[in-house]
Amino acid sequence: MDLHPFQPREVKDVVESYLDAAYEKGFREVRIVHGRGIGVQRQIVRKVLERDPRVVSFRSGGPGGGGWGATVARLR
Repeated sequence: MDLHPFQPREVKDVVESYLDAAYEKGFREVRIVHGRGIGVQRQIVRKVLERDPRVVSFRSGGPGGGGWGATVARLR
């Protein structure tokens, strides 16, 4: 999911909806692209992931996966 089209105030709801849909479809890993910028969207994304009981772990995207401009989450 790419969050670039969304305003920071929309990010929490968008990420929660995305996690709902991904989990329902059986995805075990998702990548959320928030961009590098000053880290506002990254902080919001990671706060949502920390609080969601379906999320086992999360990390930066790594080489070829968006680096620190993306977050990859593993789901139960």
